[in-house]
Amino acid sequence: MAASRVTANEIFLNIKQIPTRYPKALCLFRQISTSRPHYDKQPEPRTKSASQQLVGVVGLEIHAQINSNTKLFSGSPVRFSAPPNSLVSFFDASLPGTLPMLNRRCVEAAVMTGLALNCTINKKSYFDRKHYFYADLPAGYQITQQRRPIAVDGVLTYSYFGGKNRSQMSRKSVQIKQIQLEQDSGKSLHDDDRSQTLIDLNRAGVGLMELVMEPDMKSGEEAAAAVRELQLILQALGTCQGNMSEGQLRVDANVSVHRPGEPLGIRTEVKNINSIRYLARAIDYEIQRQIDAVQSGRAVQNETRAYDSKSGETVPMREKEGLQDYRFMPEPNLPALIVYEDNASLPTGIDPSQAVVVQKIKDRLPELPGVKRDRLVQTYGILPEHSFTLVNEDGLMEYFETLMKTTQREPRKVIGWVTNELLGHLKQQDMSVSQSPISPAHLAELLKLQETGRISSSAAKQVFQEMWRSGGKTAWQIVQEQELGLVHDSAQLHSICQKVVDSHPDEVHAVRNGNKKVLNKLIGLVQKETKGRADPVLVKEILQQMTR
Repeated sequence: MAASRVTANEIFLNIKQIPTRYPKALCLFRQISTSRPHYDKQPEPRTKSASQQLVGVVGLEIHAQINSNTKLFSGSPVRFSAPPNSLVSFFDASLPGTLPMLNRRCVEAAVMTGLALNCTINKKSYFDRKHYFYADLPAGYQITQQRRPIAVDGVLTYSYFGGKNRSQMSRKSVQIKQIQLEQDSGKSLHDDDRSQTLIDLNRAGVGLMELVMEPDMKSGEEAAAAVRELQLILQALGTCQGNMSEGQLRVDANVSVHRPGEPLGIRTEVKNINSIRYLARAIDYEIQRQIDAVQSGRAVQNETRAYDSKSGETVPMREKEGLQDYRFMPEPNLPALIVYEDNASLPTGIDPSQAVVVQKIKDRLPELPGVKRDRLVQTYGILPEHSFTLVNEDGLMEYFETLMKTTQREPRKVIGWVTNELLGHLKQQDMSVSQSPISPAHLAELLKLQETGRISSSAAKQVFQEMWRSGGKTAWQIVQEQELGLVHDSAQLHSICQKVVDSHPDEVHAVRNGNKKVLNKLIGLVQKETKGRADPVLVKEILQQMTR
């Protein structure tokens, strides 16, 4: 196979120099695209009744790159950022006489994903050719599954924070229409200055799962939450790495608006969104743009649009004058794809190690994100919102559970340190959990010092800050160096309390007259004198005696 790739590279060495077929038309196309009417990101507010009449309807088509060492129908390796046209076999280049050889790993990945999403796995599915011409599709067709995909009728349950302050958690579901296996195309790089299109076929033939979500969502926030949940599921399964910046997860959003109870409106398709944050913004902008158009008496065009992250707007790419005829036909070089329910259903003579068996894959399913969240709530008694944060942040749940194994503190007291202090510092410096300078063991030591009364809560936060900056010192080392330990010496505290009482006669008089709240002010003054190091329980006892 290696030799064939070298030969293919030589054959396609000049493909980078393919001139754009219609350079003038392309230039005109861009002029047309940028001269469409401009819509502000924040259109003029409508009345409450008007905004309630029209609602958004969102469906998604998601292409997930299968986590496999080789492509779907050839032995070419899959690797991001490889030199252009260095991972191209004869079949990827569509040389005459080459035939597809199905990658079993890709089939197993699709079945596992379907099971995780509660899909029905079709024991027999078919491959089809989808015809269209583009330079990065050398065969002139894509091998996909149009007639009978490998998995159908699933459901994805997801949660997201809503409300005014994004503090209310909502749980919703979206129906998964189907999951189908298909080839990826190559990559086209347009050079406008030279009127050329450069072609890289490294990606051509890479295995994809296309997941089609029904239009069950109403906003960008819901769509973003659904995609994030899917991303977590795929990463937990290991079927897709889900790195959107590398194109491993690409989203197309179908957006329309209508009045509840009426037929759906004309939809637009926003293509190739490669960020969850941009997905939410693109959908919300497109919904508002269409609402403004309908309320102003303008027609919404059935078109494909792109999201411009700089302007925060969607811009036209091309109009859809009608359904495109892809001339689907059965793939003649691939037989029906058959998977088996269990070993008992295998025909005689079939090697179980060479067959795709659904039950074996089901037995290998890992703990999924939704199950993790429920387990965290039941095991540790934390709030659902906290479990949501732990699972959604890569590596944070593992950090928390490791910490809980090494500390005696209650989970509800530990969770704040993880989700507020630790995660806050990580976000502030754009770091991942694995890059944290404070290990679970070091944080456990800090929590023990606070729990046993060696340091106050305010001092504990000071120690945390220093641990973060030093990146190696233990909590106890910092406490000793900066003398942050609690003062338990009764005589020393009695002297400080006497000084505070003598200098604040009005407050002492108020306490003696029954205003016990003023006592907290005196306690605060003592803490100020000791820089927060005084034992609060002992200070309170001494002050109570002095103000009787």
